[in-house]
Amino acid sequence: MKERFEIFTALIAKINRSIRKIKNQEMREYNLRSPHVSCLYYLYCTSGLTATDLCERCEEDKASISRTLDFLEENGYITCESKSAKRYRSPLALTEKGMEIGRQIAEKINRVLDEVSVGLTDEERTEFYRCLTIICNNLERVCKDNQ
Repeated sequence: MKERFEIFTALIAKINRSIRKIKNQEMREYNLRSPHVSCLYYLYCTSGLTATDLCERCEEDKASISRTLDFLEENGYITCESKSAKRYRSPLALTEKGMEIGRQIAEKINRVLDEVSVGLTDEERTEFYRCLTIICNNLERVCKDNQ
């Protein structure tokens, strides 16, 4: 049982660190960090997201997303479509510069996903994601039950 816990927690932590490291390495040339990458990617894939939407999709807190959006807006990657409403509830849009970087990010993500999937069949990958979703949902339930 102890080995199972150690394997599970160590692998999840290693995967998370590797993802952040890849994001940071791949985006160093653009002076972008991991949260910037996630926001640009989701805005590229789904237009009109709000800061609230990005918090949920990126699994980041409101303060982190706010800092990230400030950076992206100051550096010409995004604009807020509504100047009258609060930015947190207003749809965000990529600028031309943001669209180009978003496209490049999406291409890099697809390349990395292809690389990390080497040795897995489509069926194995589908089953892995199904199991991972079950584990994630169960962990969230346990967290709520223990509050």
